[in-house]
Amino acid sequence: MLTHALGCLGAALSMSLSWPQVYKSCVQRRTGGLSSTASALGVALPLGWITYGLLSGERIQIVTNVVTGTAGLAILVALLATQPSLRSGRALRLSGGAFAGVLTVVLLSGLAAALPGVRGQQVAPLLGLALAAVSVLSAIPQPLSLLRDRHQDLSGLSPLRWRMGAGACASWFAYGLGTAQPAVWASASVGLISASIVCTIIHLRTDRTAATVIDHDAARWRHSITTRNLAMAGI
Repeated sequence: MLTHALGCLGAALSMSLSWPQVYKSCVQRRTGGLSSTASALGVALPLGWITYGLLSGERIQIVTNVVTGTAGLAILVALLATQPSLRSGRALRLSGGAFAGVLTVVLLSGLAAALPGVRGQQVAPLLGLALAAVSVLSAIPQPLSLLRDRHQDLSGLSPLRWRMGAGACASWFAYGLGTAQPAVWASASVGLISASIVCTIIHLRTDRTAATVIDHDAARWRHSITTRNLAMAGI
């Protein structure tokens, strides 16, 4: 019962977590700080998990990843539309190569399941392990880009999205352990670490920016007071 509840919680958070980022990227047109590779994998991985759900009979995976894949596609389109530099040949080769790699694994799994005498439930664990491995890699680009450039613009990152992502990964981690699905809990554990790093960076840099603004305002106020006092003294 508890395991099922954790799965439902993970699904609900997973289906909801991308929409704050969709609003920021598609409505506000703010995409600063987003990784193109991570965004491309945000479309490819849901396709893989949908296939995994179809092969294994896990309907919760299908429903969840249809929603998350749609949101991921909207974010990717907004990112490419607002940042022309990411449409260069080199950038597209990197993000497109990651997308194509996942899609190739998904297509091969589908073809394997279509062979005579092969059941989908036999192919699903192998696909799940491959997706878990890709999930490990997909969790790296976003925090890595933030750690490499400490002055990077973070205005396009939604803090709510990453907080919800940490909660979703924690739920999926517990669900994967409870249902004995290594692919689920392994990918969720890496996602949890990645989301925690991004949340920490956003929190620290937001506090630092706020402190800088406060110090600047205080200095300007002191300068204003000094100027007025000197003016009143006739200097």
